[in-house]
Order: sequence, then structure tokens, then C-alpha cells
Amino acid sequence: MRVPLHWRLFVEPGDGGADRFEGPGWSLLDRLVAWCREAGLRVIIDLHAAPGGQTGVNHDDGTGFPLTFYVPRYRRLTVALWRELAVRYRDEPAILGYDLLNEPISPYSDENYLNPRLETFYREIVAAIRSVDSNHGVLLAGAQWSTNFAVFDRPFDANAIYTYHKFWANPTRDSLQGYLNFSNRWNVPLLIGETGELTNNWNERFRRLHEQFGIGWCFWPYKNLDSDSTVISIQTPAGWDLIANVGGSDIRAPEASLFPFRQQAQAILDAYLEAARFRNGRVNGGYLNSLGLMAP
Repeated sequence: MRVPLHWRLFVEPGDGGADRFEGPGWSLLDRLVAWCREAGLRVIIDLHAAPGGQTGVNHDDGTGFPLTFYVPRYRRLTVALWRELAVRYRDEPAILGYDLLNEPISPYSDENYLNPRLETFYREIVAAIRSVDSNHGVLLAGAQWSTNFAVFDRPFDANAIYTYHKFWANPTRDSLQGYLNFSNRWNVPLLIGETGELTNNWNERFRRLHEQFGIGWCFWPYKNLDSDSTVISIQTPAGWDLIANVGGSDIRAPEASLFPFRQQAQAILDAYLEAARFRNGRVNGGYLNSLGLMAP
């Protein structure tokens, strides 16, 4: 189970950089890890939204720029947060590894400036983790939606897993060859950390392709609104288009007419949370079958 984290759930910012590693995320993650341990599942902790934002798009709930790489305070906080996570889970057998940054450095960013700095940042994070945890693997994602392995040099950690994301690619070997070359050259394991969101037939072919080469996989996402290409489909609540229109509007010049009243917006979002409960979702049996699994 790959669990995406938002840094704000784990950090209470303090004055002068005196941040406290507190917040509701810690107990929520503890509870989920305990469930996985009991069920015999393994957990990948994925920093999906790093301090400042590591992607430069809305995936990280940032400002639209990968400020994690530009602002020293955000960089230090990212390293410190990973150290705190490693201290907490260093002896936890249910943890498979630490996915350090989700999809760092989007193609819309200054690649020439940022790409050479990615592995240096990874080294800094891994050094902090290894100062307290020698047990768990670290997952190093490529740049540009976790696709670009050209940013990597010789592996620097003996327990590193190199991870990429790939959607809608041809389910043939040529789609993976660059990653296979890297793995074979350095004798390192690979994981496709995100894939899917297409047809069940494509899912099965792409999954089998990865299994043919011994590459582990995570299909993404687990749930989505009115979707056949996820494990669980959430029924879209009435009025959701009002929320979607606001989310897709230009925040630099918002139109007041687009915004629902606060009470109305709260009711729509509450309905969404209720619809997202497992018992209220639709299990896509065909999708599960495409992953080699069976719906109960």
C-alpha cells in the first residue's frame, strides 16, 4: 500500500524555524500501518506533498513552483521530516520503504537548473534517514513525473529502489527498456510506483509486462470519482460540478459568481466524504481481475 502524505499533517510550523513534528497525520499513519501489519500488507510511505512543493504543479498542493528546491527552509524541513518519520518507523516490519519525493520537478519547471540538484537532495535525505534507520529501503523517483532516470549517477545507497511512473504507454518492452538498462547496469531493483487509469485490457498487459521482468507495481489511484479504472469508484455527489468549477478557475482573477455559498459548499463536501466510504463505493471487479486479483 503506497500511502501519500501531506507534510502539513505532520508539522506545526514555529517561529524562526522552530517547527514541531506534531499533527493529526502521525496518529492516522500509525493506525493505517497497524491495519496493514495485521492484514499482512506492506506499506510504502510516499511524501506526495513536500514542504514548499517538489513538483511545481498542484499534485503537491504548492504554489505552482517547486519551492522545495529553491527555499533553504523548505529543503531543511523536508530532510528533518524524513528523519522524524524514520525514527518513528525504523523498527516497523510492515514498512517496505520510504518514497522520498513524488514526481519531483515537473516538465514545466527549469529542468536544466533543477535536474542536477535532485540526486544531491536525495543524498541529503538518505543520509538523515540512515543516521537513524538502516533497516528500510529508500525509493528514488526520477524527474519529470518520475520518468527521467538520466538524472541519476552510480547508486549511492545499498538499499535503494529506483521508481518510475508511467501511464498510457505501449504495453511492450520498448516502454521499459531505459529503466531495464539502468537496473541491469547497476544491479538495482525497480518499482513502477504509479500506473493505470486506462482500460482493463491495457492494465493486464502492462502488469504482466512488468511481472515478466520482475518489476513490482502499484496501480494508481485506489479510488476515484465515477471511474471504472480504479479499485473503488465513488459516486459523484449532487452539486459536485460547483466545487470542480471553483477548483479549475483562475485563482488570480476569481469570479465571485462561481463560488457556492459556504453552507452549500460544506454540504457538497460532506456528501463527498460520505460517498468515499468503502461501504458506499462500487468495487470494479473487472479492474481487480486485470491486476490478477479477485473481487470478494
